[in-house]
Amino acid sequence: MTSPAVVATSASPGERAEVPGAPVRAPRSAPRAGSTSLPARVLGSKPVVAVFAVVVLGSVWELYKALGPADGWSLGETRLLPRTTDLAMPHTWEMVARLFDPVSGARDAPVLWRAVLEAGALSLGIAVVGWVVGVTVGMLLALAMQRLRVVERAVLPLVVLSQTVPLIALAPLVRSWGAKLEIGSLAWEPWMSVAVIASYLAFFPVAVGMLRGLQSPDTIHVELMTAYAAGWFATLVRLRLPAAVPHLLPALRLAAANAVIGTVVAEVATGLPGGIGRMILEFANFASSDPAKPWAPIFGAVVLGLVAAGLVTLLGRSLGRFRRGEVVA
Repeated sequence: MTSPAVVATSASPGERAEVPGAPVRAPRSAPRAGSTSLPARVLGSKPVVAVFAVVVLGSVWELYKALGPADGWSLGETRLLPRTTDLAMPHTWEMVARLFDPVSGARDAPVLWRAVLEAGALSLGIAVVGWVVGVTVGMLLALAMQRLRVVERAVLPLVVLSQTVPLIALAPLVRSWGAKLEIGSLAWEPWMSVAVIASYLAFFPVAVGMLRGLQSPDTIHVELMTAYAAGWFATLVRLRLPAAVPHLLPALRLAAANAVIGTVVAEVATGLPGGIGRMILEFANFASSDPAKPWAPIFGAVVLGLVAAGLVTLLGRSLGRFRRGEVVA
């Protein structure tokens, strides 16, 4: 009689035969999908990437300052590479250290970073107003162009053409027109002209991006809504607006950046005091005596753009259920 312990069981060629009574080994666990190592997760973090990009940019700056020609490099009368002197290119650590010194030699002069922060807060408030106005106008134009094809054919070329007007030439005209407006007891303030110019740059990406999103649903889905006897408004709310979110979110971030740019340029063109743009213009006069000082408001403008984009990103998180995949314009 054969012992059960030595009876071989039938197994397929790729499987190991099991013997009754023999210890069973647990199968090796396959690596979990999506599991990554700690260095990969750290390098994939957006804040780490942002800090790394800043370090690389500063390193390139210092490397060119150390190896580049003192007078730069020109082709004819066109300068292609900047000078590397201390007046033209101060060291990065000098620019950072200057932020913690007083703005001027006056007794009650504030620290430079605090002055930049206050100017940035004023410019950010104006940019937010311009962004809201621009987004509202852009959405209304997109809805009108999607609703009526004749409106799209008439308005869309004008929307594109509007962005070819030089902003530096438009700003004084807007300020002059605004000063002549009389709306009851409402007085037109100079910062309102700056907000209008910021909205002028902000509405364009929203109008184009949202129109593309509203027209993105497949024909079969639109025909299905028609088969359900859904009107234009019901189709808009239940189909077109959710489909437009992946197209709209990048447009909103671009509109935020445009609003900041429009605010800074309009402050320079209109002479509005107290903002980042006016500070850039004023500090440029100190380039020869204090070369690190003019870079402070420039850093403030960069941070201002990052803050504006971050606020829009937080707004987009509330629409996460519709963010199947953002579309890059």
